[in-house]
Amino acid sequence: MPNDDQHSLDPEDWSIFRKNSHQMLDDMIDYIKDIRSRPVWQPIPNQVRMVFQESLPILPTDLQEIHKIFLESVLPYSVGNVHPGFMGWVHGGGTPVGMIAEMLAAGLNANVGGRDQIPLEVERQIVHWMRELFCFPEHASGLFVTGSSMANYIAILVARTSKTGTHMRQTGLQESLGKWVAYSSQAVHSCVSRAMDFAGFGSNSLKKVSVNVRHEIDIQSLGSLILQDKKEGLQPFLVVGSAGTVDTGAIDDLQALSEIAKRESIWFHVDGAYGALGMLAKEIAPRLKGIELADSIALDFHKWGQVPYDAGFVLVRDPILHWNTFSTQANYLQREIRGLAGNSPWPCDFGPDLSRGFRALKTWFTLKVYGTEALGKMISETCKLAHYLESKIISEEQLEILAPVSLNIVCFRYRARNSDQVNANIVMDLQELGQVAPSSTRIHGKLAIRAAIFNHRTSFSEIDTLVSSVLKIGKFYSEQKKNEP
Repeated sequence: MPNDDQHSLDPEDWSIFRKNSHQMLDDMIDYIKDIRSRPVWQPIPNQVRMVFQESLPILPTDLQEIHKIFLESVLPYSVGNVHPGFMGWVHGGGTPVGMIAEMLAAGLNANVGGRDQIPLEVERQIVHWMRELFCFPEHASGLFVTGSSMANYIAILVARTSKTGTHMRQTGLQESLGKWVAYSSQAVHSCVSRAMDFAGFGSNSLKKVSVNVRHEIDIQSLGSLILQDKKEGLQPFLVVGSAGTVDTGAIDDLQALSEIAKRESIWFHVDGAYGALGMLAKEIAPRLKGIELADSIALDFHKWGQVPYDAGFVLVRDPILHWNTFSTQANYLQREIRGLAGNSPWPCDFGPDLSRGFRALKTWFTLKVYGTEALGKMISETCKLAHYLESKIISEEQLEILAPVSLNIVCFRYRARNSDQVNANIVMDLQELGQVAPSSTRIHGKLAIRAAIFNHRTSFSEIDTLVSSVLKIGKFYSEQKKNEP
């Protein structure tokens, strides 16, 4: 007999739910449309934080009431990367198209770990497009992941398999890895060191090579270090090139790195978290020469590609090595030649996740709706804005460029006594004022204001506001220092 107590979590009244849902969608469209009227970021009041200190809810709350809390206590206090004035970290701005695609993916609620379903074909379509973009062979494998931290980790594990075989998957650290070492520049993203840690090599096994005046890896120093390490009995297995470093946007000489990797028979990986998609821009693509020779590439569609978070990706030249690194046999994951359990290999054979969201859909929508030509022009525009900012800084006596402007990241500072503290205050004040929000880093030991221009909405107006505000705030702190007893 049916149990009358059973009930689903679907709405009791679909018409009311539909009305409320349309209002939510309209609110988010208005949020993006009117984003310039809002602050980039604003400090979170204590009373707002307290909203999220309540106990676990036992009884239901009306959907409209929850939406009201969202509008009042969540929407105004995000990090602000949708805003054109956001220049803090390497965050894309997202698009309305991507937002709608994410909604569709959530409605479908597909677990894209495997099985015979069209979402896998959407992901495979993008794998094919990435092979085409980076001139990889037709059999190369690819996988959507959370971001380049995971993509770099996967690539390092595949590189490990290429040298140590698959036995490490069973024996782990019970059998010594030997003296395996990897190489990158000093400017490489910290996630590469973390990946070496996670992979069992230890972060100290990543040798950091000095950089040249352009903040690119010093090729001669790398060659000498590899030679010396081999003489000392170490076993080089990996070199990581950066296609757009996180601090300055520098691009390593990928062609030269590929030649060293080939000569030494070691894995050549490119961390192209944001810079790899420069291949879409005709002015930038030539500077990435050599990326097509990589054994693996990590990149994020949610940075320069403007896809909503999160949408990382890894591309691997050798699909067999990739498969051997992650594939696991289990009765409950049995593959068949037909039926729902067909269509192997599955994405879960190429990464650690069995449960995977449909990240490919919002990326597919973005590429299809805008096209690579428009995306490439947008990428070029962010670089033009960076060079405009550079020219503005050079024209101001009180401002100083601290690193060459390679792509779309500008590191500079206000000249002052106690310069580090003054510039730190400038950055914090700018963030709290809410018109523009850069971040800070250190270049040659000096604290720098770092403007990372990734948002497709950013214009010359925001650049002008940044410069004028830095000058105004910097003058205030400099005069304050002079007046101190």
